[in-house]
Amino acid sequence: MRVFMATEEKAFTGRPLRNKELLSGAFFWLSAFYFVYCARPEDWIPGLNHIPLAKVTAIFAFVSLFMSLGRAQRKFRDLPREAGYLLALIGLLVASALLSPVWPGGAFFHAVDFSKVYVAWVVTFMLVTTFSRLRRVIYIQAASVAVIAFVSLVKGHNTPRLDGVLGGIYSNPNDLAFAIVLSLPLCLALLLTAKGLLPKLVWVCAMLAMATALFLTASRAGFIDLVISGAVCLWHFGIRGKRPQLIVAAVLVLGTLMLLAGGLLRARFATIYSDDVNTEVRSAYGSYEQRKFLYFKSLEGMEHHPLFGVGIRCFANYSGVWREVHNAYLEIGVEGGIPVLILYLMIFQRGFANLSSLRRRRDLDLHTTLFVGALHSSLVGFAVGALFAPEAYQFFLYFAVAQSSALMAIVKEQDAAEVLPSKVSRRFKQFAEAYGRHRSNELTPVH
Repeated sequence: MRVFMATEEKAFTGRPLRNKELLSGAFFWLSAFYFVYCARPEDWIPGLNHIPLAKVTAIFAFVSLFMSLGRAQRKFRDLPREAGYLLALIGLLVASALLSPVWPGGAFFHAVDFSKVYVAWVVTFMLVTTFSRLRRVIYIQAASVAVIAFVSLVKGHNTPRLDGVLGGIYSNPNDLAFAIVLSLPLCLALLLTAKGLLPKLVWVCAMLAMATALFLTASRAGFIDLVISGAVCLWHFGIRGKRPQLIVAAVLVLGTLMLLAGGLLRARFATIYSDDVNTEVRSAYGSYEQRKFLYFKSLEGMEHHPLFGVGIRCFANYSGVWREVHNAYLEIGVEGGIPVLILYLMIFQRGFANLSSLRRRRDLDLHTTLFVGALHSSLVGFAVGALFAPEAYQFFLYFAVAQSSALMAIVKEQDAAEVLPSKVSRRFKQFAEAYGRHRSNELTPVH
């Protein structure tokens, strides 16, 4: 059986190694973008908040790639369908902003700011041409969220729910919990593929810090997401991968954390079924009731503005209570319109389709199989978590789909590289046989 080796660095197109070195600058800036977006250093390192780090790194990555297009292994024509879906989604969001009945100017600038996800998506697909590069960007993403969890624990150990400990996308406890859940399967894959005891211990400590931070956020949606995404992850790594010790360890760790750090989380779950709770957690019931109101308000907005919505980031104003709807599907549907919601779901579908195709293969090596399972668990986590959180414009979904597309392309290029030599060999053999017959006829004596 042919086995695709993830650890081998092969030039699929036969180009010399120097071409890959010429693109190292663009890959450096792509790595920097992943770090800046996921670790948010401007939120916890003084002085950096005055520099638009995400925009700077995205621009440098794209310019470096554009200047090296002639030497790149992949071309723009190689971009898969999901890249077109994302571009169409951004285009419709811009149109929605210009036609917004709420705030056209603000919606337009939000749409332009969101459009940098397309740059990150394209550069990821174009530059992640080997498994080692894929592992590196996943490493940066997972390690960055682990750092965020650790910093949150240090800075906010006395802050209820770690609320507002950090700024940006991690300021809300639900958003922090969401990012942690999506990154835990990636951390587990990195743990299982790490070489040496020390790296494995580092990843174990990182996952413990992330799980502790998740429980301290007391996010009900985050916990539900953890249970479902974790079950998929343990199915891939524990049951299918024949590692029952992982299941035992996960149950023990989560049970211990629920007892030691899950008091507020348990109390917040209790508010769903009873009003007889103390003042400290009574606001959770109000949050539950408010979210129901926002769900129906978003459906009303989709009914009144089905084609172009109310404009990106405009639903809070439209709702009348200055709150976002805690459902990414309703969020993007009411703000961008039903066509944008359909494109959003199609991007999801392409990510699952890529991973489903890879999961059906039986010739992938252990490392590749682990990362396919990790990406699948993370994508399931996003699909479930999106039901409870306004995460439509966070980049983690698009990162996961881009990584699945890049991995799919790597495997296809490996297939093509192995088929090509066999074709050349057959043609050479046919040529040699024909040449031999020709020479034999020339040397045949005439009687």
